[in-house]
Amino acid sequence: MKTLYVKFIVITIGMMFISFIFAFLISNTYYQQKLKPFNDQKNTKVALNIATFSAEHPKINLTEYLESISEVGYQIYLVDSNGNEFFFGEPFRDKSLSGSIKENVLNGQIFHGILRYPQETFVTGFFANELRNTIGVPLKHNGRNFALFVRPDIKFLFYEMHILFGWILVLSIILTIVMVIINTKYLVKPISNLTKATKSLSNGDFNVELDITRHDELGELSHSFLRMARKLEQMDDMRKEFISNISHDIQSPLSNIKGYTNLLENDSINKEERTQYVSIINGEIRRLSTLTKQLLLLASLDRNEDIMKKRLFNVGQQLKELVRNYQWAISEKGIMLSYSLPDIEIIGDPSLLNTVWDNLLSNAIKYNKPNGSIEILIEKREESIFVTFDDTGIGMKNTELERIFDRFYRADMARTRTVEGTGLGLSIVATIVKLHGGHITVNSKEKVGSTFIVELPVK
Repeated sequence: MKTLYVKFIVITIGMMFISFIFAFLISNTYYQQKLKPFNDQKNTKVALNIATFSAEHPKINLTEYLESISEVGYQIYLVDSNGNEFFFGEPFRDKSLSGSIKENVLNGQIFHGILRYPQETFVTGFFANELRNTIGVPLKHNGRNFALFVRPDIKFLFYEMHILFGWILVLSIILTIVMVIINTKYLVKPISNLTKATKSLSNGDFNVELDITRHDELGELSHSFLRMARKLEQMDDMRKEFISNISHDIQSPLSNIKGYTNLLENDSINKEERTQYVSIINGEIRRLSTLTKQLLLLASLDRNEDIMKKRLFNVGQQLKELVRNYQWAISEKGIMLSYSLPDIEIIGDPSLLNTVWDNLLSNAIKYNKPNGSIEILIEKREESIFVTFDDTGIGMKNTELERIFDRFYRADMARTRTVEGTGLGLSIVATIVKLHGGHITVNSKEKVGSTFIVELPVK
């Protein structure tokens, strides 16, 4: 298969050739329709002026006069009524001319040979050095009748010019082809580099370098490709981290369950220890169950399955019900809860959005300080609602804020080692909010607290 480099050169040269043909055909049409009649009229006027001058000056030597005319760039053929022929200037390549034409001119008619010359190409018509490609006019001198045939001596007039034009044409073609080859290499090289970079990406090598100094479409394409490569590298790192985290999050509770199950087989343990071990095993089972449900939910959301069941519902009432369900946990930790939850109806999936509020409120409780506070607000602004969860918890660093919506990411495990979690909650929250056409923002300061703001369209 031909390379893009070769194809581009062949197509460009082909376009040049086709353009030349069309330009030639258009120019030929213009010559045949406009220039050829004009050229005929111009040379007819010259021939008539020569004949008139000869008739008005019978004492001049006709031969010397016509000889002088030929020296300034004309080819002349003179024939008298007796058939005597005289040639002046450069010889004609083809001297054939019918006797009837000569007879007609001798009888006073004008022969328009240039106009009547066969319509082939203008190059042939204009440069044809033939006797029939002339202007014939009657000429009288000293009582004798002549037929005068005249045409411009193209070789005399354009000898130097046609050499110059020939060199210009040849050099133009050669230089154009050279520039096409150079420019094509300049244009195709970035594409070749992109091809190599694509192969590197397919082999798992994300460390690709491209020329991003260009300020054209190829430069923008290189920029976009590098952004894509960086994003793919991040996704690959996230995939590896995802596999590592999920393996750990499944293996850890299974190891605990296995360990405490082995302890339960020991007949020497007392009832109190047995109850404690059973409680731990049940806790690990609940942890695995929660992890499995969240993974299934994420998988469904990622596949864009038709799991959303949108309808009109009161989001204020939904949040009030959620607060009542968590009242015992809030009271147990001594947290002061304040809220402003007006009745506002929106169109959305109540079940999925309840998962959002549940995750945000449970996080605000889990990561809060003893005797801290939580504030929940709903505001309607134009065609959107803003749901705010503000807490006085442990907060997060700026580096942690960049990744809190990544799957299995847990902020600073040293600070949160006593808090149970799968690292999937906020990822699920962000996905559900996005599916509803909204977005979520976070403001947080370490040891001060965090504020989550969810914006959703009303309709």
